[in-house]
Amino acid sequence: MTPPTHDARPPYQQAAEAIRSDIKAGKLKPGEQLPSHRELQERFGIANMTARSALRVLRDEGLIYTVQGRGSYVADVIGPGGEPIEIKQYTSPGSAIRAGADPAEVEAAGSLTDALLEVREQLRTLNAEVQTLKQEVAELKSR
Repeated sequence: MTPPTHDARPPYQQAAEAIRSDIKAGKLKPGEQLPSHRELQERFGIANMTARSALRVLRDEGLIYTVQGRGSYVADVIGPGGEPIEIKQYTSPGSAIRAGADPAEVEAAGSLTDALLEVREQLRTLNAEVQTLKQEVAELKSR
């Protein structure tokens, strides 16, 4: 499925939009591995760097994450409307991040955000490892 040729957007944005649509439509599910760069090149008729740029856009949006040497995966933090839930900064009612807040409270809230982001990355890495193990088990069962 190649992006429409009448689209004036750069090819990497067109490819990113097609993958984004697949994620939001549920064709690509949380934790599922995305096609390789080579497969994306063939699907969209784009260069390797263009495929990488498309994945970078989706990664920046929080829709996917990449595990070095293993590939890119659909993020598991998707809201009910199919929109990504991003942890940018901890802000809840009564949060320490407000005008005139004590600097120690602001620092503590920042530490919480950093801790949450680190936990999310660890979960993503573990999820990718689980997917790899599932594939290995399936291969062993088929022998």
